[in-house]
Amino acid sequence: MQPCLGCGIGVTKKRKAKGYKLCLPCGDIIAHERRFTIVPMHKSNLVVITNRDDLIGINNKGGLVR
Repeated sequence: MQPCLGCGIGVTKKRKAKGYKLCLPCGDIIAHERRFTIVPMHKSNLVVITNRDDLIGINNKGGLVR
């Protein structure tokens, strides 16, 4: 096993084969620290969203938005 860059314990062979350098618990911590997400717009490009309230109704092709 390859040592994890976060805690040093170890990264499984399957995660290493996929290109990850962090173990699953350290990767989960990093993922929760992110403050943005990328969403696709209808028939358009991808948009970076930093405010969670902006996600409401971003792709309203499916019905009524409240």
